[in-house]
Amino acid sequence: MANKLRADILNGELPPGSPLPSQRELAEKYGVARNTAAEAVKILESEGLIESRNRARPKVRERRRLLRLGAERYSNRLRNETGLSPFRAEVEKQGKTARVNCTSIERVPAPEEIAERLDLPADDDTVVRRENWYFADDEPVQVGITYIPWAIAEGTVLADSPNMGKGSLYGRFEDRGHRITWIREEIGSRMPTPEETKGLAIPAGVPVIDVIHTGIDQDEKPFEVTTFTMRADLNGLDYRIRIED
Repeated sequence: MANKLRADILNGELPPGSPLPSQRELAEKYGVARNTAAEAVKILESEGLIESRNRARPKVRERRRLLRLGAERYSNRLRNETGLSPFRAEVEKQGKTARVNCTSIERVPAPEEIAERLDLPADDDTVVRRENWYFADDEPVQVGITYIPWAIAEGTVLADSPNMGKGSLYGRFEDRGHRITWIREEIGSRMPTPEETKGLAIPAGVPVIDVIHTGIDQDEKPFEVTTFTMRADLNGLDYRIRIED
């Protein structure tokens, strides 16, 4: 029963946004008990194919993607033209309204994996940790935690202010002599933690995408690392990468 409903969803017979038949209707159609029909619906919900809200009849999940535009999102040209952060620029380009909440800024010891990526010396291993929650049309889509070496952030808005001004974060890095020139992004996926499920309003069965982003300057020195946790149903990745000889 779950296999048949899954096929109907994937081939478009049950299009995105359409309600599923009631459990009684499903039981009658397939000649099974209502609890069997309920179990089939739970299977599809665990796979992220349908969603149930406020005890309403389950619906086929909309297939939406807020594409993360790879290298283009960090373009210095785009930042200079728009004065926007990478997230705000890409959300605006896709016809949505962006909002970013900076929930904390603090100086902390660098986690081992962050210190390694920033190539921090052993006697200078503190960083500024900035936590941001990102929304598109008031829907939470990702959380990003940025780590900045104290030597770069000290005495600037990077160390203590949510307001980055024109050009946002990368504008302020450039003010400090670090023009973003390369990026390294390590990508993985997993199921969300209970805290992430709640904070990002992640529906049942939807995984998250983990991105560890490292910004590298014109001298090939890393100057910031951001770990992104992204809702997989609302985000996609799009990269154009030149293949080395």
